[in-house]
This record gives sequence, C-alpha cells and structure tokens, in this order.
Amino acid sequence: MSLLVADLARGVMTEFQEKLRQQHEEAMHRELEALLHSASESQAEISRKEFDGFKKLFHRFLQVKGPAVDWAKINRPPEDSIQPYEKIRAKGLPEDIASSLNKLAVVKLNGGLGTSMGCKGPKSLISVRSENTFLDLTVQQIEHLNKTFNTDVPLVLMNSFNTDEDTKKILLKYKHYKVKIHTFNQSRYPRINKESLLPIARTMGTSGESAEAWYPPGHGDVYASFSNSGLLDRLLAEGKDRPSGAASSSWRSPTKTRADVKGGTLIQYEDHLRLLEIAQVPKAHVDEFKSVTKFKIFNTNNLWISLPAIKRLQEKNQLDLEIIVNPKTLDGGLNVIQLETAVGAAIKSFNNAMGVNVPRSRFLPVKTSSDLLLVMSNLYSLDAGSLTMSQKREFPTTPHVKLGSSFTKVQEFLSRFENIPDMLELDHLTVSGDVTFGNKVSLKGTVIIIANHGDRIDIPAGAMLENKIVSGNLRILDH
Repeated sequence: MSLLVADLARGVMTEFQEKLRQQHEEAMHRELEALLHSASESQAEISRKEFDGFKKLFHRFLQVKGPAVDWAKINRPPEDSIQPYEKIRAKGLPEDIASSLNKLAVVKLNGGLGTSMGCKGPKSLISVRSENTFLDLTVQQIEHLNKTFNTDVPLVLMNSFNTDEDTKKILLKYKHYKVKIHTFNQSRYPRINKESLLPIARTMGTSGESAEAWYPPGHGDVYASFSNSGLLDRLLAEGKDRPSGAASSSWRSPTKTRADVKGGTLIQYEDHLRLLEIAQVPKAHVDEFKSVTKFKIFNTNNLWISLPAIKRLQEKNQLDLEIIVNPKTLDGGLNVIQLETAVGAAIKSFNNAMGVNVPRSRFLPVKTSSDLLLVMSNLYSLDAGSLTMSQKREFPTTPHVKLGSSFTKVQEFLSRFENIPDMLELDHLTVSGDVTFGNKVSLKGTVIIIANHGDRIDIPAGAMLENKIVSGNLRILDH
C-alpha cells in the first residue's frame, strides 16, 4: 500500500511540475508578444524570428532536470579523434592552394564589449600592438593571405546590438584593403527575472534603462543568426564551402595547463565526440574536470566546418546545443539569468568531427590586462598582422603574469608604464598595488612587486630586476 501511495504522490508531483512549466511558458509567450507590439514593423519582423529561437531555448530550459551529462558515460576521446597539428602541417599545402582558399570564409565573433577591461566600445577595437587593434590585426592577416596567393577570402563579423554601430563606422578605414568584409548581427534575447521567469524588458529599446534588459546569447548563436541573416546563402552562392574561426568539423584544442582548467574540453560520450563545459559538470566532479591529467586539452573555439553542413543541420533543426544558464546581478541588485549556448557544443551534430591539438603558439588569448601586457611586450614580433614568439626568447613558453586590480582597466594599465618592459627572460611576474614602471625597465626570472595599501612603488628608468621581490614604498622624485 505504501508503494502505491508513493507512486501516486510522484504522479501528482510530475503532473503539477508539468502544469507549472506550461504556465511559465505561456506567460513568457504573452510577454514576448506584448514586446513585439511595442516594436516598429521592421524591428518586429527581425525580433519575431529571434524570439522563435529564444522560445525554443526557454522551452528546453524548463525541461532541464539536472546536469546535462551523465558523468559515468564520459570517456577520454579516442587517440585518432584528435590529430596533432604538426602531423597535419607535415602534409604541406595542396598544389592548387588558391582554389582551396577561395572556398574559405573567416568568421569572427565581434559582439563583445571590453567592459571587463574598462572599455566602453567593442573589444575588437582595443589597441594591442603598435597602435593596431584586434580588428586591424585580423584584417592585415587576411589581406596578407589574399595578396600572397591572389585569393578572395572574405572576413565575416558577427556583431551584436552592442557593437554593430561602432564597428560599421570603423570598417570604412578598410575600404582600400584587399579584403571583403561582411557583417551580420547576433540575436538579441531578453534577460529573465530569476524569480518570476519573465523578461525584465518593458519595451524593445536598447538604450537608457532598457539597455541592460537585453543580451547577445553566446557564440553558439552563430549558426542561427548566420543563417537568418541571409549571408550564409550568399556565401554558398559565391562558392564558399567552409568558414574558419567560427564553426566547424574540426575543433582546435591546445594542451591544458593550470591556467586553463576552466576551459571546455573534448570528451567521448555515447559514441560521439562532444564538448564538455564546466557549467555542465556536476559539482561533485568539478575538481576532476579541472585535472590536467585526465582532461589534457581544452577548447579554443577556433573551429572549421562545411557551410553546406551548417545549412543542412539548421534547416532540419538538428543542432542541439546544451544550454548554459548564466546568472547575473544587475546594478540595481536584480538577479537575472541569461540562456546561452557555446559554438563548440555543436560538434556532436557533425559527422566525422575531429579535434586538432595545436601548440600554445597558435593560441594567444587577451582577456585581461595581464594578457595584454604579454602581447604588447618584446616577447612577440608582429608580421603581417600575426604575433609570433620572438626568436630571442630562449624558452617556447610564455611567462606567467598576474597584475593586480590597479591594472585592470586599460587606460589605467597604460598610464602605469612609460613603456612596456623588456620581458624576454621573464618567467613569472606578480604586481600588486600602486606600482609604476619607468622607461627601459628589464624584468628577468621571477619578479614580485608588492605595494601595500598607502604605499607606492615607482620602478626607475633603466632598472633591471632579476629574481627580485620588491615591497614597501619606493618613490622616484623629479628634481
């Protein structure tokens, strides 16, 4: 009898939960329709298509009952599913390299703002080397490719509503470059009140108080927004077959170090190669996920794929990307959630997918001012838009650099260096507090500089610090 009661109780609970899910979904649909009625005719047409994608994501979010993976089913990828970069490079270039390159399009995510580094505009417009921005370097790389092989490889930028206007103004400077540049916009989704599970937006606007009510839903949106824009069909009509840098049947993955432990990794799961992100890992297995022995590589989101395959899977609605629930707290203290997807999660949807284990020299992220210091230094040489490790560096590894909160914002970071120190022989640098660097400073070995609260340290011009710990108060006064 007790088992029967328990079964009935579970049945009632399941029925109640299903009814609650339906209520949330119906309420969300009503709110979205109300938002569409507040939009202009042209805006409503675009937003309705984007909202269709959001509704599917929200529906799946309501169905989620736990972690997206069963940990017991996770295995290391088979050896032949991840190819060493050097093995592929050794095959050399095809005889008709120009014909192969003319089937290529380079797609770059350009929807992010540089807010984490104290910038107001697109992150791609931050100066990283010799007054060249990220975008400048990208355009220079592709132009060099087109000039060298007499090809027509275009650059495609996926902007967001945050970056589109500023980016289009900047693109005018490249009109004489040998690079065709196309843009399309990432979807715009409403942020969800964590308690009510309803949009916080009251209008379709994205300025003033409405700005924080919307968000671009992660780089996994590239498949839908690329297709919805019409640009995918246009490139296919022009004979483009595979993009570089946004989505693909080969996923680039460097060997993981302790600095990369939170990065997604490739796994074998139910006979498919799959991307596993830390947000999908059950709490009890997070430490195991971060291990550099069990999961030896991490995903860079630099991917290659056949454009016809994207079109086919998109039309058949067969791109099943795991949902990433990203919690945020807005300035007023309101707790919201963003439903996002990751571009690499699509790997399980493509036949014959594989990974490429690239060397660290092929992966140079700039997410913090510490990363920015490295690429601005003499550790790297700039040639045709590409940054390569200086031949004067005796070790192939990059130094570990950790700059304190006084260096977080780009403008403050730049104000603390009269010029970037010589770092060719540096292994480790930690800087904390109110610290400035004079002209022609040289850093070698392990250098730790700590200015405690209320103290200031000015490293004088021409100073050479090798295996030094500097602390206390050091001021160099002008005379």
